[in-house]
Amino acid sequence: MSSILTHLSPHSLYQSILSNNMGNKLKGAKRQNDKLVTSPNAKKVKLNNQTPKVTQKDSDSSSEDLSVSEEEESEEDEGSASESDDLDDDELDDLDEDELDQDELDELDDVEVGDHEEEKENQPKPVDPSKKTSREQHSEQRKLLSDRKLQRKSGAKVQDIKKLWEKLRVNQPAPTKAQRDKLCDEIWELSHDVINDLVLKHDASRVVQTLVKYSNKERRDKIVDALKGSFYQLATSAYGKYLLIKILHYGSKEARAVIVDELHGKLRKLMRHREGAYVVEDLFVLYSTAAQKQQMIREFWGSEYAVFRDSGKGKTVVDIIRESSEKKQLIMQNLYGTIKASVEKGSTGFQILHAAMKEYVSILIENIDANESAIRDFIDLLSEQFAELVHTQEGSEVACCLIALANAKERKGIIKSLKTHRQELIKNEYGNVVLITLFMAVDDTVLTYKSFCSEMFTSEELPPLAQDKFSRRPILYILRGLDGKYFAPNVKQALLKYQELAYKKTSKKDKDIKRQELFDKSIEPIYKALLESRESGEFDKLLSVNIGAQFVTDLLTTPTTNERVNTKYRPELLDTFFDKIIKGDVLEDYHLLNKTPFMSRSVKALMHGNQFKFNNEAKKLIQVEDAVEIPGVGVVFAEKTVDEILNDDKLSNWTSGQPAFVLVAAYEVLQLANSKKTKTLQQQLKREKKNLSKEDKGSNLLLELI
Repeated sequence: MSSILTHLSPHSLYQSILSNNMGNKLKGAKRQNDKLVTSPNAKKVKLNNQTPKVTQKDSDSSSEDLSVSEEEESEEDEGSASESDDLDDDELDDLDEDELDQDELDELDDVEVGDHEEEKENQPKPVDPSKKTSREQHSEQRKLLSDRKLQRKSGAKVQDIKKLWEKLRVNQPAPTKAQRDKLCDEIWELSHDVINDLVLKHDASRVVQTLVKYSNKERRDKIVDALKGSFYQLATSAYGKYLLIKILHYGSKEARAVIVDELHGKLRKLMRHREGAYVVEDLFVLYSTAAQKQQMIREFWGSEYAVFRDSGKGKTVVDIIRESSEKKQLIMQNLYGTIKASVEKGSTGFQILHAAMKEYVSILIENIDANESAIRDFIDLLSEQFAELVHTQEGSEVACCLIALANAKERKGIIKSLKTHRQELIKNEYGNVVLITLFMAVDDTVLTYKSFCSEMFTSEELPPLAQDKFSRRPILYILRGLDGKYFAPNVKQALLKYQELAYKKTSKKDKDIKRQELFDKSIEPIYKALLESRESGEFDKLLSVNIGAQFVTDLLTTPTTNERVNTKYRPELLDTFFDKIIKGDVLEDYHLLNKTPFMSRSVKALMHGNQFKFNNEAKKLIQVEDAVEIPGVGVVFAEKTVDEILNDDKLSNWTSGQPAFVLVAAYEVLQLANSKKTKTLQQQLKREKKNLSKEDKGSNLLLELI
């Protein structure tokens, strides 16, 4: 590098220094000489200021590296430095960009970069002889950890037990039962006298869990006996809780009773503990009898019921508070304190907590006016976590009661917290009851429709919802109200109770007007969603499911004053239904009347409409007086069906099986309506009399009619 700089002219040296200072800015761009200022002094300043700083690493790696300061230049090459310093102002002014040789600059750059990289690669890195390799460090750490474990109480024995456990827990290939029993015996022989030293440790606790899983009843009982007095400690341990749950899962009824008895009196404290709450929840939901559950709930009433387990036995919390007002205040304080602490700990979704909430709510609704302040506080505590209540039966009851007790502002907050969980809410066995309660209680039907129905009544969501046992109920409530056909007596009774509670305090709008407003907003979107679902095939899937076909039938037979529905959407949906059910070769297996036996009931329902119904006492079809006529169904649908069958000479195909029941329904409707087509159908059936069989139920009914 020094020899190159010595043979460069001052002109070329200046360009090399400038190239070094500017980096890559000169390459591929217009030369920068015309940008230099005209003042000679200014040029020198610019030249000195443009030079890059040299790091200590660079100065160490290369003795020939170019530098800005004159001292470093003199150290590297005195000739080059003197030539650079001898450049006076006039010579700088005389530098012309035409004289600059770009190839020479590029060559100098390449030489410098190459020299730097080569020297850095060739320079050996210093090695610290005292520094250990990563493998050696890890080996020492493992040895240190192993020594620490051995120094613990029963450390050597624990290590031997773990070696056996490693063989016991292998799944591929799994040990035989004989091998497993032998390993369990060996582990128990080593661990039975140090069991309490194992259960609270991370790895050793897993050994005992596996032992509990694969041991027989006698040994499990021995483990329970050995751990007596330690169950509370296990419940509050990050590792011990898993062993306790394992014992509850695999243990006998007697073992569970021992655990329940030992934890009695400590449940309220455990519910406030992050680890213990999960044990109490599993104990309540999965492993307790009905009597034990009642005993656990009574413990939340207060210390008296925690100490004396038979205190209050056979009585409800309402019975207790009616006996003494002092006990009422104490029980309310204890219940609310436990609930609040658990909610703040994040245990709102626990079923045992929902059971405690149910007890508290039953006290609140006993006297709404006297408990006004407590009601407001309780709703405020749970309003943002309402969605965590609706998945259990007890939580659903609490949610419904609080919706009924809430004022208008509080109900808006509840709706806001629930609408983001709309799909889970409507599909849940208990959540759909909460949604129906909202429909019944909230006066602002615009808010409830926008929050839950507007996105529900789409071609993507409606068909799956309509064919689900639980999610269809809120939709059917909008269409038909609390029809006993869809709501079991206990569900209907509970909903009416919530409605009555709502109208005691907050709800004002008439019940029928409220549902009618929801109906008017929903009916057209429901029809449009079903019609749009034809393209994706969802409508066909809906008809192939019993409750789905029933939903479509109920929709078509529900009267409405909406003109667009009556003149456009219902006729279009009826035509679609007719094309898929009545038209086609009814003898083929793929035809819906053969493929889905329940389809004949749907056709029968469309023929009856609102005009006819079956009288159970008289055992025959009767005509309904003052019935609301629905366009396209009833007699009109029956006549259309008969015309389709007779015009194509298909009658013989319809005289047996499920199609025969369709003909029976059509004949009965036309006969009661005094239709002219009754006689025509009767004559055609008489011609087919020889093909009618008494062995077939549908054919036999046709024989009786003609």
